Amino acid sequence: MNSHFDPDLIRAYDVNGPRYTSYPTANLFSESFAPDAYTQALRELPDSAPLSLYIHVPFCATICYYCACNKIITNNRRHAIGYLNSLFTEMDLVSSQLQGFHPVEQLHFGGGTPTYLSDAQFVEVFDHLQKRFQLQSGPDRDYSIEIDPRTVTPERIRFLCEIGINRMSLGIQDFDPDVQLAVNRLQSEDDTAAIMRAARDNSVKSISVDLIYGLPKQNPRSFTRTLERVIGLNPDRISLYSYAHLPARFKTQRQINTADLPSPEAKLGLLQLAVETLSAAGYIHIGMDHFARPEDELVKAQADGSLHRNFQGYTTHGHCELVGLGVSAISSISNRYCQNAKSLPDYTAALASGRLPVERGLLLTGEDTMIREIIGDLMCHFTLDVRALEASYGDPGREVYESALPALRPLAEDGLVELLPGRLNVTERGRYLIRNVCMVFDRHLPVATTSFSKAI
Repeated sequence: MNSHFDPDLIRAYDVNGPRYTSYPTANLFSESFAPDAYTQALRELPDSAPLSLYIHVPFCATICYYCACNKIITNNRRHAIGYLNSLFTEMDLVSSQLQGFHPVEQLHFGGGTPTYLSDAQFVEVFDHLQKRFQLQSGPDRDYSIEIDPRTVTPERIRFLCEIGINRMSLGIQDFDPDVQLAVNRLQSEDDTAAIMRAARDNSVKSISVDLIYGLPKQNPRSFTRTLERVIGLNPDRISLYSYAHLPARFKTQRQINTADLPSPEAKLGLLQLAVETLSAAGYIHIGMDHFARPEDELVKAQADGSLHRNFQGYTTHGHCELVGLGVSAISSISNRYCQNAKSLPDYTAALASGRLPVERGLLLTGEDTMIREIIGDLMCHFTLDVRALEASYGDPGREVYESALPALRPLAEDGLVELLPGRLNVTERGRYLIRNVCMVFDRHLPVATTSFSKAI
C-alpha cells in the first residue's frame, strides 16, 4: 500500500506548531478566567446533552524519562486516598450544577498511571460516578483506561472489564531492551502480549497501543523489530508519537543522554519506516499520529464525516460535552475551555474550601468558534467546504478563507493542498503535515512558536 510519505516535503516543513487538540490552543488559557464561567456552562447545558468524562490519575510508581505528562512519582499508595477524596468532592460539585438528564457516553481514565489505584479504589470511583452521573451500561458506551502493562495482571484486566471498562490503551513505546533501559521503562513483550490476550478474552471491544519514535538508542533495525512485534499483536489502533526532547521544561528528560538521541535525519527515517510498515500491514492513517484498522470506528467516522478531535485525540463522540475531573484536567463545554489547577496542593485546597478547582480557561469569541470548526474539519477530514463555511458564517467566513489564501498558495505549489472552486483539499502527501495547513488559519499563532513541538 502506498503511504504517500514524502521525506523531502516533511523535511522542508519541519517547523514548530500546535497539535490542535483544541483551538485556541491551551497556552492561551487565562488565569483571569472565572470559575463561575464553568459553573454557568454546566448549568446551561440543555437537557439530554451527552457527556464525555475524563478522570486524571496523576500517580506513577516509577519514572519514564521521556514523559511530559502531569504526574507525581511515588510508591506511597496512601497519597491516592486523599486525592480520591478530593476527586469525589469535585464530582459532587460538578454534578450539582447539571440540570436534567446527561448520559455519559464516554469515560476515560488517564494519567499518570490510572492502574496505580487499587481494585477497591476503582470500586469507590465507579460507585461515586454511578451516584453522581448517568453512566451508560449498553455496548455503545466507550469506557476506556490507559494501562501500563507492567502494573497489571490478566486477573486485574478481568476486574476492570467487570466494573465497566470496555476499551484499553496500552503504553509500549518500544520493545528494544537498550531503548527501554535508556528511558527507564523495562517492559517484557510476553507480559504485554498476555495483557492484550486477557483484554480480548474479556471482550474489550478496542485495544490501542502507543509507540514513540525519536527515543534514545533507536535505530532502523531495532525499530523494525518493534513494529513487527506490535503488528503481530494486532491492536485495533496505534498511536505513533514523536518524542520531543525539551529538558528545560521537563526535568525528567534531563536523565536522557542527548548523545543517544537519533539525529533529525535519522528520526525522519524512523517515522518513514513506521508509516510505510504500518500502511503495508493494512493500517489506515487517520491523521496526525493515529493509525487504525479499516474496520475501526475511527475509520468509519472519518468516512461518514463524524470524526472529531479534542484533548483526548481523535474520537467518535464529538457531540458530547467534555467534563474533566482531577488535577490539571481540561473541560470543553460549549464555547468555554476550563482547566483545573495543575499542582496537587492547589487542586486539593480549592476543593477543601468548597470551590471548583478551575485555575484558568478561555471564553471563545465567535471568530474562535468558526476557526475551531475550520481546523477541526481539516484535522479530521482533510478538507474544507468553503461554500458551506460562507453559508454558515456569511462575510466572516469568506474573509477568513480569503485572508488565508496568500499563505495557502505556496502550500499548493508544494503539493500539500489543492485549491479548488469552493473547496480546500489536503493531498495525501500533505496529510502528514496537516498541522502546517491548520497553522495558516490560526489567528492566535505567535511569531515565535518554540513552545510547540516540531512536525517530526
